Amino acid sequence: MVHALGGIVATGLVALLAHPQAVMAKGSTGKPIVADGTSFALNGNSVSYRFHIDNTTGDLLGDHFGGSVGADIPLESVHGTAGWVGASGRVRREFPDQGRGDFRLPAIRIRQSEGYTVSEFQYKSHDIIAGKPALAGLPATMGSEDDVSTLVVHLYDKYSDVAADLSYSIFPEHDAIVRSVNVTNNGKANITIESLASLSVDLPLGDMDMISLRGDWAREAHRERRKVEYGIQGFGSATGYSSALHNPFLALVDSTTTESHGEAWGFSLVYTGSFSVDVEKGSQGFTRALLGFNPSQLSWTLPPGETLTSPECVSVYSQDGIGGMSRALHRLYRNHLTKSKFAKSDRPPLLNSWEGLGFNLNESNIYNLAKESAEIGAKLFVLDDGWFGKEYPRTSDTEGLGDWVPNPDRFPDGLEPFVKKITDLKVANSSEKLRFGIWVEPEMVNPKSTLYDEHPDWALHAGSYPRTEVRNQLVLNLALPEVQDYIIKAVSDILESADITYVKWDNNRGMHEVTSPATHHAYMLGMYRVFDTLTSKFPDVLWEGCASGGGRFDPGVLQYFPQIWTSDDTDAVQRISIQMGTSLAYPASAMGAHLSAVPNQQTGRTVPVSFRGHVAMMGGGFGLELDPAEMPEDDKAALPGLIALAEKVSPLVLNGDMWRLNLPEESNWPAVLFISEDGQQAALFVYHVVPNINFAYPRIRLQGLDAQASYKVDGDAVYTGATLMNLGLQFPLEGEFASQVVMLEKQ
Repeated sequence: MVHALGGIVATGLVALLAHPQAVMAKGSTGKPIVADGTSFALNGNSVSYRFHIDNTTGDLLGDHFGGSVGADIPLESVHGTAGWVGASGRVRREFPDQGRGDFRLPAIRIRQSEGYTVSEFQYKSHDIIAGKPALAGLPATMGSEDDVSTLVVHLYDKYSDVAADLSYSIFPEHDAIVRSVNVTNNGKANITIESLASLSVDLPLGDMDMISLRGDWAREAHRERRKVEYGIQGFGSATGYSSALHNPFLALVDSTTTESHGEAWGFSLVYTGSFSVDVEKGSQGFTRALLGFNPSQLSWTLPPGETLTSPECVSVYSQDGIGGMSRALHRLYRNHLTKSKFAKSDRPPLLNSWEGLGFNLNESNIYNLAKESAEIGAKLFVLDDGWFGKEYPRTSDTEGLGDWVPNPDRFPDGLEPFVKKITDLKVANSSEKLRFGIWVEPEMVNPKSTLYDEHPDWALHAGSYPRTEVRNQLVLNLALPEVQDYIIKAVSDILESADITYVKWDNNRGMHEVTSPATHHAYMLGMYRVFDTLTSKFPDVLWEGCASGGGRFDPGVLQYFPQIWTSDDTDAVQRISIQMGTSLAYPASAMGAHLSAVPNQQTGRTVPVSFRGHVAMMGGGFGLELDPAEMPEDDKAALPGLIALAEKVSPLVLNGDMWRLNLPEESNWPAVLFISEDGQQAALFVYHVVPNINFAYPRIRLQGLDAQASYKVDGDAVYTGATLMNLGLQFPLEGEFASQVVMLEKQ
């Protein structure tokens, strides 16, 4: 049995070992964290997370992560150790280290000064903390003592004098458990952390599938579902950033789980750097999931007395299918991740200059486009790429990056008087004046720039190896404090020079040559310092993240920027899939989504303006990417109404629960429902993609409503929630690319 009592080498546990236990300790006392005897319980509204200390080895062994369980749970029987797999390879471990009989992937691998990589972490003590401490230098979820409680389990390797503090924070209202690790070198020589997972969990026997988000530029967040086979399967990013190739998100689900039924576990890494996700089904049938640093880009030297903190990993559990898992993550991130005051309100509909003007900029055509923006009801005008550069004017993407000063030919009097002309424009059908925003890409530099002339050593490089250019640019080394300070000052100078209330922060390439593997994480720490400093200094600025579209759509960025540009692909049909895929892990409130010109720049497809608008308003950052003067008159005439509708549904998108009713990969009638937090209002989005000739219209069944209540549909007919969910509504949408937005009001 797992709990054969014996001498334990851990300290601080004598009082807890007074009697043998035939069953696990009691965990359902109503407290979010219970430490009783040799076991620990974290309790949410509908989730239990249980683990215990092996009394012989001092190892932490997992017992349960799933639906709520009672106070006493039975011990898990374990087979004997016949064969090559040792005792530690036959149990569910909380922090598997390297060697000693567990041949599965470890959560940590340390290369000691002598060269070996064996560790033996044993329980030493623990602390229970009201609230949740911040992570040094890293973004993290947050909450008051009423929202979250934290268990810190202290482990120690007495042979190497290395400590590992495992942090478990429970948000009971969200059934979310957040994990991170501190590794401290208490020895006398340097050690090297070669791999470190923020979370490692062994799930029980069963047929499981894993779901991830894959893609590339302009085709982000494609859902990938595959069976978990025996052996190792996984994905990650080696681009230096979280990347569009693979998102730092993993779902493990029962093989029978659907969007609305069955068990689902979601894991989301709060990190913007390269990462690794590994899933291993071992010889005993358990499924191990690990999320953390990419080992090929770590090799972190840890001198005596220093600590490495892992990014945190959020985990949620749902018995209501994949949709329930997503909504748990959405609610947590809306309420306990993003710091910005714009997280849940005041997202003005905007018009971005890029597709309308590109690099063809002068004061006259910029002002005319801003004036057109105000006339159709947009409340924010964004000047995109091309406004800067003195010695190297930014007239194309070949030069100027790094020189964040207004181009004197385009703005002879600087930004302030020109911005004032724009912010004096009155927005049509509103009492508001037009706001002004600007595009920057501060982490990058063109070799043709004053900055590079003066500081070529600031660009990432590896000795004398050639510096690979992408989009004619290099990456600045944000691991250097002087680079961080330069960016902070440059962006501060811009924002202090004029009435600028929005910043689009872009990043258009990955990292190639770097000084050492450890530079990747050092860069992230520097970048987070820059983000934290600027967003704290300018709290009234709405910041949007961007990286060639959704190349850095991750929880780490969302700590500082309340919205992220979801994809450079603005084709409305493809955006349905991209936005629904992104919503597996991220709330719609975080998505930048724009109505663009047709034929679409990426696909060449022409889609009706209403369809384009309806898809775009399913994101928290609704906007336009076009020049209204170049639109057909009927399309241009439709814009004020679409903007007004976007503003009407915006509170539901920013604060409500999202229900994916029909998935675009499974239905010709994709549908999404947003329901307000209080359940009083809802907005239903229905799309018809391919012509449905001479065929019956399907019924769209709603979800998440109050079955006993009545709802008025578009201010007209009234139906019960039960009718809407069990029978549904029909929409006679004809032809190709038809759509409808329906408002519901609880009576």
